[in-house]
Amino acid sequence: MRLTDGQLQALRNLSRKVGGYDVGWIVIADARGLTDLGFAARTRSGWQITAAGASVLAHLERTANPNPATLLTFGVA
Repeated sequence: MRLTDGQLQALRNLSRKVGGYDVGWIVIADARGLTDLGFAARTRSGWQITAAGASVLAHLERTANPNPATLLTFGVA
């Protein structure tokens, strides 16, 4: 599965929205695509990130920006 750049940006905006930050407009087509995947939901208060969306975003952010310390363990137990 691969998210489009627009869907990823929308997912990040929805995540920031949960954190109480102001976010810009979210493209409806991107939000609907996220809804189809189960990563967002439409509520009375607008688009919301789901638990699955938050989980996939966390995974994508970890794999895009790995912690260098975890990559260079060299047998440290």
